[in-house]
Amino acid sequence: PSDAIVLLGKGGLDEWVLSKDGSPATWPVTDGVATVDKKVGGIKTKRSFTNYQLHIEWRIPEGITGSGQARGNSGVFLASTGAGDMGYELQVLDSYNNKTYVNGQAASIYKQTPPLVNAMRPPGQWQVYDVIWTAPTFNTDGSLKTPAYVTALHNNVLVQNHFQLRGHTPYIGLPKYTAHGPAPIMLQAHGDPSPPISFRNIWVRPLQ
Repeated sequence: PSDAIVLLGKGGLDEWVLSKDGSPATWPVTDGVATVDKKVGGIKTKRSFTNYQLHIEWRIPEGITGSGQARGNSGVFLASTGAGDMGYELQVLDSYNNKTYVNGQAASIYKQTPPLVNAMRPPGQWQVYDVIWTAPTFNTDGSLKTPAYVTALHNNVLVQNHFQLRGHTPYIGLPKYTAHGPAPIMLQAHGDPSPPISFRNIWVRPLQ
C-alpha cells in the first residue's frame, strides 16, 4: 500500500536497532531476508506505533530439529513495552506436526489464547502474518481505559478474531496491563538451540 512503511525490504535493517542497547541492528541480511542472530538478541523498530496493520513473513529452516518450544521459536512483539520480553507477543514457532502447549503454538497470543486453526506450512516454506493491532489506552492515573485487541491472519486464514488481550504476555505469571504509550515492534531472538529462523517483507500501516 502507498501509505505503508517498509520495515524490512531492500533497505535491510535500516529501520531496526538491537533491543538490548539501541545500537544498529546486526542480524545478517541477504536479498532482503534477515536471519536471527541469537548471540546479539532481538531487534526492535526505531519508530514507535500505536494502532496499525502489519505484514510480516517468516520461515522455519528446512530440516529443523528439536521439539515443542525448542523448534524455531521466536515471536513478534506487537508492542515492546519494557526490557526483555515485556510486551504483547504473537508467537512464532514451527507448529507443523510439532506438539506443544496449546497457547504456545504458532499464531497464539502467547499464554493467552491459541489460534482458531493451525494454518502452518511445512518448514522451508514462507509463513505470512497479517495483523491488525489495536493498542490499549490508559487513564491519566495509569488505569486501563480500553484493552488491546488483535486480529490476525496466518497464511490468509483467520486465526485471531478481534481477540481482547488480558494484558502483556509473560512466560511466567498472570497477564496485566501497565500504562504505556506508542511502542516499537520487536522480533525475538529466542534462546532455544534450534537453527535460527528468517524474516522478510515486513511493512506497517499506522491506523487512527
